[in-house]
Amino acid sequence: MSKIEELVIEKIRGRAEVGKSKYGTTMERSDLDVEAWLIHLQEELMDGVVYVEKLLDEIRDFKALISEVGEVINDAK
Repeated sequence: MSKIEELVIEKIRGRAEVGKSKYGTTMERSDLDVEAWLIHLQEELMDGVVYVEKLLDEIRDFKALISEVGEVINDAK
């Protein structure tokens, strides 16, 4: 197994521990039906989309700043 896969496994274990501590159960719980699991997944994916948009916004801001700096440097020549 690669170093990357080992890191993913460590993170999964850590998330499992957080989940057990926070919710008092594991993924082997039986109190949720398929629809409830899908709703949980949908909510997590929507959070992920929000994170992606935030990071894309940060990249756009950074690119704009780099462009401005480039213009200042070119004007100073």
